Amino acid sequence: MGVKAKKGLKKKLKNSSELVVSHSDETSDFLPLEGGPRRKLPAQEVHVKDTATVLYIGRIPHGFYEDQMEGFFKQFGKVKRLRIARNKKTGNSKHYGFVEFESPEVAKIVAECMHNYLLFEHMLQVHLIPPDRVHPKLWNGLNRRYKPPNWTDIERKRLNKPRTIEEHQRLVERILSRNQKRQRKIEAAGIDYECPDIVGSTQPAPKKIKFDEEEE
Repeated sequence: MGVKAKKGLKKKLKNSSELVVSHSDETSDFLPLEGGPRRKLPAQEVHVKDTATVLYIGRIPHGFYEDQMEGFFKQFGKVKRLRIARNKKTGNSKHYGFVEFESPEVAKIVAECMHNYLLFEHMLQVHLIPPDRVHPKLWNGLNRRYKPPNWTDIERKRLNKPRTIEEHQRLVERILSRNQKRQRKIEAAGIDYECPDIVGSTQPAPKKIKFDEEEE
């Protein structure tokens, strides 16, 4: 090897050593086998679903309610919160709900195992909800058990409420209109029958009088 070749080789080795020293301060994960500067592995982003703990449960069958769902899902892990969507008027289930687990790993396992699971002839639809998609009011009224209103009492109060003269007249007019339609249907059927006349009073119905107790 000539003198020039030796000088060129020393120069290349010196440059490569300076390059390695300049990159030694930086954080690196591995050194390539072929030499050269150290390379840093790309940072692995944490997937959103790996942190999700809330599950959407769809196509919930009749009879599979809060107590039954909690008893079923707690075999996978601890259940923090559970809610079934219900009708505001009747209190009946809307056949979908939400379950929250303490561990994201447990929630992921439940989503994988229970999706399309056949339960009482219903294919459950189970999906993870990303944390940024969870509504802030999702768990409002969680511990409240809905009691449907007594519609019989509500209708009784509506019918028995005191009416004005105008309201009473409109009520009588509707009754007379229905009576005329009924009479025409009877005549069209060839039946000889005359409905009794309904006389509507222009005065409202008298209020109930509460008599005082008899004196002893």
